Amino acid sequence: MNSALAHRGPDDHGVWSEGPIELGHRRLAIIDLSPGGHQPMHSHDERFVLVFNGEIYNYRELKAELGDYPFRSASDSEVILAAYKKWGVACLPKLAGMFVFAIWDRQAQTLLIARDRLGKKPLYWYYNESNLVFASEIRSVLASGLVPRKLSASALSDYLFYQTVHAPNTAIERVQMLQAGHYLLAKPNGEVQEKKFWDFPTQIQHQNWSAADWAERVREKLEQAVNKRLVSDVPFGAFLSGGIDSSAIVALMSKAAQSPVKTFCISFDEKAFNEAHFAQLIAKKYHTEHHEIRLSPADFLKELPLALKAMDHVSGDGPNTYVVSKATRQAGITMALSGLGGDELFGGYPIFQRSLRLQNMAWLTQLPHPLRKMMARAVLWSKDSIQSRKIGEALQQEYLDPLDLYYLSRQAFSTEQVHKMAPGLNAYASPARAWSAQIKSNFGDLPLLSKVSIAEMRTYMENTLLRDTDQMSMANALEVRTPFLDHELIELVLQAPDTIKMPNFKTPKPLLVAAMGDLLPPEIVNRSKMGFTLPFAPWMRKEMRAFCEERLHSLGKREYFVGQEIKTAWQQFLEEHPSWHWSRFWALVVLEEWLSENNIY
Repeated sequence: MNSALAHRGPDDHGVWSEGPIELGHRRLAIIDLSPGGHQPMHSHDERFVLVFNGEIYNYRELKAELGDYPFRSASDSEVILAAYKKWGVACLPKLAGMFVFAIWDRQAQTLLIARDRLGKKPLYWYYNESNLVFASEIRSVLASGLVPRKLSASALSDYLFYQTVHAPNTAIERVQMLQAGHYLLAKPNGEVQEKKFWDFPTQIQHQNWSAADWAERVREKLEQAVNKRLVSDVPFGAFLSGGIDSSAIVALMSKAAQSPVKTFCISFDEKAFNEAHFAQLIAKKYHTEHHEIRLSPADFLKELPLALKAMDHVSGDGPNTYVVSKATRQAGITMALSGLGGDELFGGYPIFQRSLRLQNMAWLTQLPHPLRKMMARAVLWSKDSIQSRKIGEALQQEYLDPLDLYYLSRQAFSTEQVHKMAPGLNAYASPARAWSAQIKSNFGDLPLLSKVSIAEMRTYMENTLLRDTDQMSMANALEVRTPFLDHELIELVLQAPDTIKMPNFKTPKPLLVAAMGDLLPPEIVNRSKMGFTLPFAPWMRKEMRAFCEERLHSLGKREYFVGQEIKTAWQQFLEEHPSWHWSRFWALVVLEEWLSENNIY
């Protein structure tokens, strides 16, 4: 199991066992590079044993608060041990950072496993009432030899609809992902409990603040978030796409850093996908040491096998992060900051504008259902596209509430398409739909856009963006930190009224832009949003066509799938039919590759 994680920690490794437990660790040294940071780590009295992946950003403040503990290292790892010794499980809300860790209590014979608030670091676990197996990657869990490599049908359904599997489920039957902001407690009697220690604020604290007040407070919290994440004993840099989010992070890093920030971006020959000139503009403004990674189809095909091999859990996304992470690590950088989370927190996706519009269209539900059904058919008749299919399905629902329909926003294949390609799988309940209902129920007092933010963070961000960022960066022994996901910043921004976050549909992320003041040039603020993606569609129709077709053909032979339906749909994609987006087929290609690579049946 430890060897399966070697890529995550090339600097050191250790295994410790006693009685019923064995703990293994691979170390990527970021803070306290000395042997004092070796893990598994024991408390000074030898009672507690720790394995830990991540960073605790407020470890110095906690260390001062724990002044009576006889520290033997300068690491943040030992601070976790000291905090647990003093406060027990109550230490979890005191920890600010990204983490998963396990602490074995040798005296009480109990095991605590905890995961950070937003799920920045992954934790997979399996329990069969005889063995509890856990690791930072699912491949390590499988390497134990204790877990059947059986594909979960409900998870496969989830993946086809959303190109990911939502926690706590995984693609493997009975292997779970510890949910964000939760911990497990395993007791000597075999009982394993999962409990929550943090959640998003459920009620709004009404503040009589002006727009300028909100901008000032957001700026203060964001600066603090960036500064906390610059604590490091190794060289660091930043991903810079040239969008608002990454540009904001680089601007604040440059203010705080004592030397030029090292920045990294990907560029392409395809102009429609190339953001390099925007990244260069920010790099020039802040005098960064800029690295531009030119990527051609031939380059990508060369990297693709390695990127897919790095994919620990199947996902329809990720190779772009692998490429930029690899180049960053090769430049001598061990830690990088990212703008991930900015869109989810500040309303940067189209779903936020659509939700506001949908809220104003609730009157449509007063129309008779047969009439709305006719309207849905008319929409499909006028244009058979992905968007029109979603509009048609929405019109046929009982309610047009933005949260009731949220599950459609990130849906890849439609219900009809899944039914044709994989009959029976569309019968499974949608986890994304369940999340929508839960958010509507638990966070009803928050503004609409804040509820959409929570939905985005708990579904797409947590289960796709964060998981892909972790597995692709750590495959290259690179740690990625995300200032926008600072929990104090999140708790503040979720309180902001919709009129502050999106007063009009012209300025993107107006609260963030206002908070940054003149640090962001107009060219960055007013540019069209592109998103950090690769030119997959043209590549899949040309240079990558044979690669894709081989895997689609193999997938079509597997249980659950109808090969002829996949073949027909692929042909329509090649002919550029609007109802088929490249990402749908890439998700299928990756699925077959992952199943084959990991011997999942």
